[in-house]
Amino acid sequence: MGTATAPAGAGPLVTIDRVHAARDIAAETGVDLLVLTPGSDLRYLCGYDAHAMERLTALVVPRCGDPFLVVPRLEAPMVDASPAGSLGLELLAWDETDDPFALLARAAGARLGAAPARVAVGARTWAEHALGVQRALAGSALEIASPVVDRLRMVKSAAEIEELALAGAAIDRVHARMAEWLRVGRTEAEVGADIAAAIIAEGHTGVDFTIVGSGPNGASPHHELSGRTVQARDLVVVDIGGETVTGYRSDCTRTYVVGGSPDAEVAEWYAVLQAAQETSTAAVRPGVTAEEVDAAARRVIDDAGWGEHFIHRTGHGIGLDTHEAPYIVAGNDLPLVPGMAFSVEPGIYLPGRCGARIEDIVVCTEDGVRTLNEGRRELVELPG
Repeated sequence: MGTATAPAGAGPLVTIDRVHAARDIAAETGVDLLVLTPGSDLRYLCGYDAHAMERLTALVVPRCGDPFLVVPRLEAPMVDASPAGSLGLELLAWDETDDPFALLARAAGARLGAAPARVAVGARTWAEHALGVQRALAGSALEIASPVVDRLRMVKSAAEIEELALAGAAIDRVHARMAEWLRVGRTEAEVGADIAAAIIAEGHTGVDFTIVGSGPNGASPHHELSGRTVQARDLVVVDIGGETVTGYRSDCTRTYVVGGSPDAEVAEWYAVLQAAQETSTAAVRPGVTAEEVDAAARRVIDDAGWGEHFIHRTGHGIGLDTHEAPYIVAGNDLPLVPGMAFSVEPGIYLPGRCGARIEDIVVCTEDGVRTLNEGRRELVELPG
């Protein structure tokens, strides 16, 4: 992965500078054409939060010449009403009997003066759209656009960081209310439904996930809500997040014990987990690599003898997607730079018994780290 690059113009969330920066990186890396269909890459670059469907919508960025949008004619008014409408992008609207891929290929060829040799499509482009682009640009090599777009998206502007901070504060308010819903005798599904309603009530426009892993279910990091009833002295992992009106996400995990106190062994290894999360967070600063932040958490847990029970990476980037670059994992030697935002979330999982995780969203700053979540990180005891 290349060096992360901050887009010019850090004020508004979306400016034409983002498109121009993507074009410059594409040219630098030898990519002739970027084709980005509905999803977070499209929303990031031009502000159009398009609905993914069988009709082709695409932002097309050639390495030279002006970028343009290919959209179904019936959705052109939606583009005009979105932030993309103010960016001055040429809009190529197609009718139901047109071939939008042929339209895209002709417009791209006119700008480049030749067929593109390398075409990069968004990582989450539907297969039928990627294959349609490939057919229309026969002879072009198709690849993933992530090495281009991630260099921009990894480094958040000041405005983006404040959006993430607002999302973090909103999800903190939900965790602060957990005693209202998490009680002995209630099912995970019942608790999850109340949490989902609170995620909206506390300032989100959508719920991304509600993980309520009680007792042995807490040993499954991505446990789905179930009909299991919360028992006295259960450890319960609550991992929740949502989307705000600007599209930026929250993601925060706390672990609770309900209707009693933890036994001595649980208290011992949970203290190890808390120390690992603190140590990993403290390691965040410019120049430190992503894998070094992961290693900081892993060393604490390994040294205490619980390493085999830490079964996932330490973190993931966050922004318009809950999971995006940079990934805080062994093997990622990307140096951190100011503006990178990601989770720090070590966990310990004992199959068949219980588990625990502590997760905050943090931002690498010029002189260290800023944590965007508050609230108690110790094992939170709730009445039964």
